[in-house]
Amino acid sequence: MDGQGATADPQLQHFIEIESQKQRFQQLVHQMTEVCWEKCMDKPGPKLDSRTEMCFVNCVERFIDTSQFILNRLEQTQRSKGSFSETMLD
Repeated sequence: MDGQGATADPQLQHFIEIESQKQRFQQLVHQMTEVCWEKCMDKPGPKLDSRTEMCFVNCVERFIDTSQFILNRLEQTQRSKGSFSETMLD
């Protein structure tokens, strides 16, 4: 035995976390692209008209705002559950 037992390599854990974050980001971009394309793209052409471009800009901004709101809300929920369970243990 090398004395480390079942503890994982910190570099490996860090690598896995980074790769997981990359994957989540790629999924988010894919989802955002799909939603905004369906909402804004009437007829594909060689270039975007100003209305379509503004639709994409607004859609992406709203998607990001909504995603951030949901993440913040989940964090608040986790914190309140954590503090609630901590008070139950006292």
